[in-house]
Amino acid sequence: MKGHQFNRRDFLKTSLAGSVALAAGLYPFTNPPIVSVVKIKNGNFKYAVETAVDLLGGTGKVLEGKRKILLKPNLVAPYSHFTTKPEIVKAIAELFIDSGKEVCIAEGSASAEGFNQKGSVEYRTRKPEILDPMQKYIFDKLGYTDLAKELDIPLINLHSGELVDVEVPNGLAFNKITLHRSVAETDLLVSVPMMKTHVLATVTLGMKNLIGVYPGSVYYSVRSFLHDKAFERGSEGIAYEIIDMVRASKMGLTIIDASTAMEGNGPAEGDLVKMDLIIAGTNPLATDFVAANIMGFEIDEIPTFNWAVKSGMKPVGLDEIEVRGERIDDVKRKFKRPQIYPWNAINKVWGMEEI
Repeated sequence: MKGHQFNRRDFLKTSLAGSVALAAGLYPFTNPPIVSVVKIKNGNFKYAVETAVDLLGGTGKVLEGKRKILLKPNLVAPYSHFTTKPEIVKAIAELFIDSGKEVCIAEGSASAEGFNQKGSVEYRTRKPEILDPMQKYIFDKLGYTDLAKELDIPLINLHSGELVDVEVPNGLAFNKITLHRSVAETDLLVSVPMMKTHVLATVTLGMKNLIGVYPGSVYYSVRSFLHDKAFERGSEGIAYEIIDMVRASKMGLTIIDASTAMEGNGPAEGDLVKMDLIIAGTNPLATDFVAANIMGFEIDEIPTFNWAVKSGMKPVGLDEIEVRGERIDDVKRKFKRPQIYPWNAINKVWGMEEI
């Protein structure tokens, strides 16, 4: 795999130096796909995020031609130890706002106690009268309501509201998907997941994070109904529904919160691992390839990756990716593997009853 060291401070000494470097083609943007890997030092999330974006060519390149930017964190449930840190999202939002962009934060969370979860039982529902207060509760609990107020930007509940249908090019499970209008009309969807393992998908990174974009008022939340439909069409490891949403949305940037990751039986019951990394890229598959490799996984262990390549997504391997920043071998850690369950085993005990 390609890679080299890159010092953000040196690169930014003068704007002229950066402009000359870009003009000379020293930091190609899309060919090959570029993924940046940056250490978080002394808890400085802002510097790490900015460095990761600089390594991709800077905001001028990454956000070129984009005005509306939607940040999609991973807020599966109201628990801070397995969700995207608001400090990471704040650093991204401030960087993009300073670049003159319109930024919003949006999510459609899975479940919360007292809403579609009662004790140890999680139910499926598509009732806005349950999902809307649930989403507000999760935003409040995780600090995103306060963050949106501080930044004076919209905080959007993706479960309900104004919805539109979009076509899915070469869809695996669906020919069209219903999306919140904010997702359909954004110029760039930025996936901001927490690095985790997953008992269904093996890993949950940038692409898997988009399951939270499926509106619960249509596809139910938890998304067991969605997975039922995709499984009927042959989806393995919930790969079809992940890839379809990547293709239906304008996902063009992934910034992975790997400050603290989860190994073992993620996405909620695994063990926490301090990684102190930010991983970023404009190619969804390439970024996830690199992140999974840092976690010690091979590409062929991940059903989503296999199906993405089979269906024509690029790249097809790690050797086609340029890695900037930290060397993978210097930050790599073999994560404990999750116990993998096929969907037709889990759906008999999880999210099967409706409220």
